[in-house]
Amino acid sequence: MKFRAASDQAILIYLGEEIGQAAHERVAKLCRLLQQEPPRWIRNVQPAYCSLLVNFDVSLADHLQVEETILIYEQRAEKHPAPKITRIEIPVCYGGEFGPDLDEVAAAHGLKPAQVIELHSSKTYHAYFLGFAPGFAYLGDLPAAIATPRLSSPRKKVPAGSVAIAERQTAVYPMATPGGWRLLGRTPLQVFRADRKPMGLISIGDLVRFRPITRREFGELEQR
Repeated sequence: MKFRAASDQAILIYLGEEIGQAAHERVAKLCRLLQQEPPRWIRNVQPAYCSLLVNFDVSLADHLQVEETILIYEQRAEKHPAPKITRIEIPVCYGGEFGPDLDEVAAAHGLKPAQVIELHSSKTYHAYFLGFAPGFAYLGDLPAAIATPRLSSPRKKVPAGSVAIAERQTAVYPMATPGGWRLLGRTPLQVFRADRKPMGLISIGDLVRFRPITRREFGELEQR
């Protein structure tokens, strides 16, 4: 474990050097324990692939005190059992108006669009963390054969439900928002709803699989 001051009231905790399941499990366990039994000085905890950003009340603790407490919490967290795994299937209509970048991604890798769809939907993805927008889950790891950089110029508006990729990541846009990821398709599911509990369809640690559907199936599911 490594610590780095992020500001006068925040500290960044590194729990690994490589993106992967091992580092993520350490991050998730520590994050969960801090949320379940929050120290009185804690304000917010934000997990990432290999790290945790902890904001604290400077009137109650300083960086050294936070580090000492986190070390104790991390030792305790390692002994906690992993939570029950939730598996989520997301139907996706690929290509066309829903996936305007599918053909370009295929061409960039010398593949046919159908091959990109097969590769993207054949993998079970791990939800590493949430960020960018409410309900936006960073899923990995995308097959290397279709890993593609972000767009050089982000779109001003990406439709809600858009299924996209960037480098070795994939995600579903929970709401209409600007974005620079490559759009492969769209799901009729609402991945985030403020009036639902939980509000987000995907949580940290969930396993996610994408299932190709037709335009007709999309319309039928959209009406439910």
